[in-house]
Amino acid sequence: MCLIDMNAGHANQAMRCFRQIVASFFDRVQRANPGLGCTLVEVSPRDTSAPIPRDCDIYIGSGGPGSPYDGDSEGWFVDWNDFCSFLLSESRRDDAEKKALFGVCYSFELLVRYFAVADVSMRDSRKFGVMPIYTTTSGQRHPLLAPFRDRLFAFEHRNWEAVDLKEDRLHALGGALLAQESRDGHSKGRALLGFDFGQGIEAVQFHPEADRAGVMSWVARPEQAAAFRATYGEMTYQAMLRTLDDPSRLASTYALVIPGFLARRFNVLAELRGYASIEQPDRTDVMKAFEAEPSPSQAPPPVEPPPAKRPSVNL
Repeated sequence: MCLIDMNAGHANQAMRCFRQIVASFFDRVQRANPGLGCTLVEVSPRDTSAPIPRDCDIYIGSGGPGSPYDGDSEGWFVDWNDFCSFLLSESRRDDAEKKALFGVCYSFELLVRYFAVADVSMRDSRKFGVMPIYTTTSGQRHPLLAPFRDRLFAFEHRNWEAVDLKEDRLHALGGALLAQESRDGHSKGRALLGFDFGQGIEAVQFHPEADRAGVMSWVARPEQAAAFRATYGEMTYQAMLRTLDDPSRLASTYALVIPGFLARRFNVLAELRGYASIEQPDRTDVMKAFEAEPSPSQAPPPVEPPPAKRPSVNL
């Protein structure tokens, strides 16, 4: 597996969460396939210009700070687009080299741009906090989001959004819109929040990797709590805290979305390579994720980034 760190060297909680998810996935794979080697490769293109390796089976692209247009004139962006072209070709294979990618937030925005399925534009104001995500009809049938029916809850932290769906382009790719900001497509915002781009490439604008510990480290920062209250009000702030104590919400998103993608993609490889398949995550995994994390009443103290780092703007 390859974890593509798009945080440009900024301190954040997301990489811890991704590593934890991958470690759990590897454990599941090796329980079903004793002796099978599992390797995690990490690369951080935006601050090191390191190329994305082409020899991994499954890729996860993280979120990150700044504009999705920041790198247009930089070498890492050229490599990213070349990688997307390579991955699209490789993902269409029917042999044991079939590859897959899951993108989050910043990677989602870059994928939307690459596939040209919507416009990516700056929001009038930052959207942040634990928010409802509404599944489309296609999303409710798609294995990525089917466990959630018409709504799930996830951490959001973004200044950009995908809007104005290009339906003909998406249809040509064999893809589907899976989630959006409003149930009706407009009343709470017009953002498009999840896509299947076809051929094993899926991505979401929100942060399904966020666990309670990560969100609470953000909530515990006085400046973030004050900003949330100023933007959404005290009642919504208290409702967000209650959401963190509901195992059907953030814990379900953490336990089912990315782990579900990884299980599905591994099982494709398992069939091609003769491995034993693994089961999809279920309610037991949700409760394990929920019970392992502190509740809001046990919130950790504010965590400041190291002095050498600029404060991160994403989870």
